[in-house]
Amino acid sequence: MTTSNSRAIAVLLVSTLAFTVSFMVWMMFGVIGIPIKETLGLNATEFGLLTAMPVLTGSLSRVPLGIWTDRYGGRIVMTILLAVTVPAIWLMNYATEYWQFLVIGLFVGLAGGSFSVGTPYVARWFPKNRQGFAMGVFGAGNAGAAVNKFLAPVLLVGFGWTMVPKVYAAIMLGTVVLFWFFSATDPTHVVPSNVKLRDQLKLLKDPKVLKYCQYYSIVFGGYVALALWMVQYYVFEYGLDIRVAALLAACFSLPGGVLRAVGGWLSDKYGAHSVTWWVMWVSWICLFLLSYPQTEFTVLTVDGSATFHIGLNVYVFTALMFTLGVAFAFGKASVFKYIANDYPTHIGTVSGIVGLAGGMGGFVLPILFGALVDITGIRSSAFMLMYGVVWVSLIWMYWTEVRRTEVMGSEAKGFSLQG
Repeated sequence: MTTSNSRAIAVLLVSTLAFTVSFMVWMMFGVIGIPIKETLGLNATEFGLLTAMPVLTGSLSRVPLGIWTDRYGGRIVMTILLAVTVPAIWLMNYATEYWQFLVIGLFVGLAGGSFSVGTPYVARWFPKNRQGFAMGVFGAGNAGAAVNKFLAPVLLVGFGWTMVPKVYAAIMLGTVVLFWFFSATDPTHVVPSNVKLRDQLKLLKDPKVLKYCQYYSIVFGGYVALALWMVQYYVFEYGLDIRVAALLAACFSLPGGVLRAVGGWLSDKYGAHSVTWWVMWVSWICLFLLSYPQTEFTVLTVDGSATFHIGLNVYVFTALMFTLGVAFAFGKASVFKYIANDYPTHIGTVSGIVGLAGGMGGFVLPILFGALVDITGIRSSAFMLMYGVVWVSLIWMYWTEVRRTEVMGSEAKGFSLQG
């Protein structure tokens, strides 16, 4: 292996580590928010806002961070970004008021912007024919959501929730040191960036960009929102211990992160359209079943009243969430394949606005989940909302793509025998 290849692999590995830790921190409120909710007496809407605050800054920071990465290089931008989050994470264990958690969450959320730094930084270390692989491996850092569900409950039960931000701050500080010493800088990777935010917002006039924003708000925004929501859902819907709840919730988060690279391979082989079409249909079926609330009804029979119960048990629910996680993983990759196909000379610009839309989906959805629970009293209303959002994408995709492209049968490009 040449020195250049060794350096590229080192950059990829340490960047993936940094993104994994960043995503773990980004999802922290999904676990520690449960005892905070009980201590402060928060309703479902307030809990949704609490979990969503880090997602807000992590999303809004993506565009400027991507521009700065082009201008100054990924190594320095990533190092500063990670270092800035350390004091914010540490201060969280001193917060006592709801507003304090919200403000600190905004600063902790900057960690979520690491995706926009790492993606171009890693890609430029690899040739064109290996960039998909490199970005897929880096994107698997989404699995940090699952790492959070393994680690945070153990710390919470053993030492109290305040131990979680202390340990996470230490982990992040160690990551900053490792990243700085094992990453590298190549001056040829730094390019002048004349892209401005208003130029990116102009892309919203393009119907294709709007459509891809809609898709990504489901497969990424929905992934983030459900990753934050699932632990407390298991706790209150099925009465599980927080450690068991987090373990089962990881059945959604883990495949939703690590299988992104597989989704990239499938998109290369079968095309972005075919993969996304099937992703939406699988998501539609899963969300339809997940939407059904726990129901009891009474039937008057010839022998008297008979009461029946219909609802998903914890095992079927978890199997459906696992399937949904796999679908979202494939969809996250296929949406970016669309962008690479349609905007080969503006990948960074379009990716920035689509990534922002996906992140904003992850911010808005938990708040809406909480509001729906407070209004309806039905916990599965979160899945009803997601089901409706997927309907929008399916209809949009049908009228703009499927009517023009055969996706089933021998003439389907993606699944032809010659493919």
